[in-house]
Amino acid sequence: MEFIGTLALVLFLTLFVGHYSQRMGVPGVIGQLLVGVVLGPAILNWIQLNSLVQVFSDLGVIILMFIAGLESNIALLKKYLRPALIVAVIGVIFPVVIMGASGLLFHFSRLECFFLGVVFSATSVSISVEVLKEFHALDTKEGATILGAAVADDIIGVILLSIMVSMMGESSGNQNLVLVILKQILYFVGVYLLIKWIAPYLMRTADRLFMTSSRTIMSMVICLSMAWLAELVGLSGAVGAFFAGIAVALTPAHEEIGESVEPIGYAIFIPMFFVSVGLNMNFSHLWQSLGFVLLMTILGIGTKLFGCGLGGKISGFDLSSNYVIGAGMISRGEMALITAQIGFAAKLIDPTHYSDVILVIILVTLIAPFILKHAITHQRNLATK
Repeated sequence: MEFIGTLALVLFLTLFVGHYSQRMGVPGVIGQLLVGVVLGPAILNWIQLNSLVQVFSDLGVIILMFIAGLESNIALLKKYLRPALIVAVIGVIFPVVIMGASGLLFHFSRLECFFLGVVFSATSVSISVEVLKEFHALDTKEGATILGAAVADDIIGVILLSIMVSMMGESSGNQNLVLVILKQILYFVGVYLLIKWIAPYLMRTADRLFMTSSRTIMSMVICLSMAWLAELVGLSGAVGAFFAGIAVALTPAHEEIGESVEPIGYAIFIPMFFVSVGLNMNFSHLWQSLGFVLLMTILGIGTKLFGCGLGGKISGFDLSSNYVIGAGMISRGEMALITAQIGFAAKLIDPTHYSDVILVIILVTLIAPFILKHAITHQRNLATK
């Protein structure tokens, strides 16, 4: 029952803080993130990131990305697949090289430097998706490129992390890496089958069932199953949920599903996800590591903003579009947190550096929506001139 009280408090505060954030011209997601910072260990310490909060947070990410898949323009995603891949690759190279090399300034080992770069090569598009939705920019060429690049970015990041873990293991490590890649290839074969045959068949089956909301329930079965399978093969559950959304979007039931699933997500789970990001914040060792935290936060923003922006330029986008794409790829969120946690468990980073890396991830994630909002507003101001 204690968690139910926590949930009621979080939902109440995110509702009003999000409202006043938007009234002040700040993305609503920032208000929700700050609720987590204030209520969590960083300031009041009223709420901790326990297992129940984490489960609700994970469901929030999954439902948010499922909705993003539902609302995606499939033709647009196909059209901008090449730019998305270019943006993803350059957006990985920049942080791996620049942030990895910067770790040497703080006496990181070479392995830790490489791992630092891998952590910050990750992109968590879920927070960017919320800002894009708020500004009705999800269904644009920039939105499609950001979504496509984030998926590719996730796959590259998982492969790099697998290589790092295998480097620390015995000779069987290389076999494990090959197994991970094979599992992921099989997963994407499954995604193709889901979109082509499985999802349409399941949704038609739901139509024949004498159950209230049978279509919505079946869509959630598809969403949660794809998220679970994605985690099973080493990918993010968010990626699986995104492809599940695309699969359902191609069925006749997509409008009804969108109208049914959004209230489920935004009433409970999605606010808990944004709050949980703030709950990871802790200022206890900030002063000792201030130089590292400041430099890495600046580089964390710059490597994605300019790296992914350069990818947009190579793909032929104009300057304002490059700014939106780069800004949309800055957020690290749960992807970087998960990568850091796996690496920490595999002893790829010293415990004294781990908490500092977590703090940088949170700071970059908090700042990212402001930059994306400015990029979208700037682009629209130019369009009206």
